[in-house]
Amino acid sequence: MKDISIFDVIGPNMIGPSSSHTAGALRIALIAYKLADKDIKEARFVLYGSFAQTYRGHGTDRALLGGIMGFGTEDERIRDAFEYADKLGIKYSFETNSTNKNVHPNTVEIFIKNSKGEEKSIMGESIGGGNVQVKQINGVEVMFTGKYSTIIVRQKDRKGVVAHITTALSDCDINVAFMRVYRTQKGETAYTIIEADEEIDKSVVARIRECEDIEDTTIVEI
Repeated sequence: MKDISIFDVIGPNMIGPSSSHTAGALRIALIAYKLADKDIKEARFVLYGSFAQTYRGHGTDRALLGGIMGFGTEDERIRDAFEYADKLGIKYSFETNSTNKNVHPNTVEIFIKNSKGEEKSIMGESIGGGNVQVKQINGVEVMFTGKYSTIIVRQKDRKGVVAHITTALSDCDINVAFMRVYRTQKGETAYTIIEADEEIDKSVVARIRECEDIEDTTIVEI
């Protein structure tokens, strides 16, 4: 007997029976795709809570794979995400974690590797209605939603770096909706997350990168 997927029942435009388990999951993976500069060759998905319990039946696995390939929430290719990932040579795996109860029930942690062998990770929560919250980047606790055009800056935790970033934003006429700074510990790696009211041009990235203490800058728009 052939297994029947929810995609076969209601079609690909509404991904699965739950926006939390499908559209939200995809958007978290899409942020990972942007964080990796659209260059993901390997992905390991660790699922928690209800994600871990129902990810196959609700199409969460297909949605996650679609996201790391840059598919939007209504992309018809999502129903065949496994086949597309295989054709692209992307290595992927799904793991469940039932021991960590101190997380939102719809949580996924995504470990990614690009063609250069560089590794990054992101942990996100699908909080309902297709909305998400990113809670960690590379093990550092952060918080942003992806609702706004977002710049993620990885920097050295040194005096003057945040001032440089804010000056760069002002010079490029960017109106900041939210700006938060996170760090592992004093003097080590820090992240500045800027959520802006308008679409962010790549010239802003170039301006921010003029500081030698800036290690990486990524624009995330979903």
